[in-house]
Amino acid sequence: MARQESKEERQKWLEEVYGKICAKMSAECDRVGDKIPYVPENGRYTTDWGEKDIFWWTNGFWGGMLWQMYHATGDEKYRKAAEGVEKRMDTALADIGKLYHDVGFMWLHTAVADYRLTGSEEAKKRGVNAANVLAARFNPLGNFIRAWNGDNQVGWIIIDCLMNLPILYWMSEESKDPRFAAIAKIHADTAIDKLLRPDGSCNHIGILDPLTGELLEAPGGQGYGENSAWSRGQSWAVYGFALSYHHTGEARYLDAAKKVAHYFLANVAMTDYLPLCDFRSPQEPVYYDSTAGACAACGLLEIASFVPEHEKRLYEEGAYRILRAMEENFANWNPEEDAILEMGKAAYHSDAGQEAIIYGDYFFIEAILRLLHKDCFLW
Repeated sequence: MARQESKEERQKWLEEVYGKICAKMSAECDRVGDKIPYVPENGRYTTDWGEKDIFWWTNGFWGGMLWQMYHATGDEKYRKAAEGVEKRMDTALADIGKLYHDVGFMWLHTAVADYRLTGSEEAKKRGVNAANVLAARFNPLGNFIRAWNGDNQVGWIIIDCLMNLPILYWMSEESKDPRFAAIAKIHADTAIDKLLRPDGSCNHIGILDPLTGELLEAPGGQGYGENSAWSRGQSWAVYGFALSYHHTGEARYLDAAKKVAHYFLANVAMTDYLPLCDFRSPQEPVYYDSTAGACAACGLLEIASFVPEHEKRLYEEGAYRILRAMEENFANWNPEEDAILEMGKAAYHSDAGQEAIIYGDYFFIEAILRLLHKDCFLW
């Protein structure tokens, strides 16, 4: 953007993008229905992850997109498809030993969204079961929620888990039982202590001593390498810490969110608001990650909702510039092809290259709807 836009110009752009989202999502819903997509192949969602791997951590995002569209438009086809996704995921809840910490991603946007929007008691039960799965992963010796299930990963935590904590906050609110929120806060505090760096960047992974919680190692994870700054990890921190503030009102979480947000904004400003996959990677090759930008935009808007009026502009402007840049450079609005945001990157060293990834679309839609006051809060 070469100049400052007026409110009217921004509103016009947002409404145009919303119209494109409606056209694209309507066509996708008709094609995909209650299948569970992840990445398109040759422009279409041909693989159903409900059949390929029902335990895959991204399986809730399509349902979340459907519930957001149902809330925004009232079109029943979105609700019916979302309910279908939710019921199919019962297979995963029936075999909880194969689930990781990502149950928040999986059931906040399916079962809990359903309960919030329709009052379904069956949906509530699913959300309760998922929250109990996550709470059971808490290590009271090290004060953290274990991430993965590998034999050598007993002490592993990852920054992504901040985005799963809201299902615990929701559980405490619903059950009037403080244990779940307490676990969420203890884990968030550990993430501040062990994963957040002084400059506002954060580690993706922390390997802790499971008996003491001492930080033993911080490998690069999905970023370029050790001590690098994987951009989606930074976005998980921006939004995740802001969400802990949303649910607790405790200032240290908002402070942490703002600290990472400032680091994120300083870096994307150098690349015309198109986020690189890792902010500390070599100049070549150039890898972007649109999913990091979309999630960070949501986090920036969340922060903006809590700060004084004179502070809002930094976060709202940053979110808008990221969304605008990505829409102009990365968006695919062809209704005959699936996925909106291209140029995602699951991991810096992934062989998959740049591709559209389902959670990029979820966060992009959430952010646009939020700016139009058409979103529903699913966290």
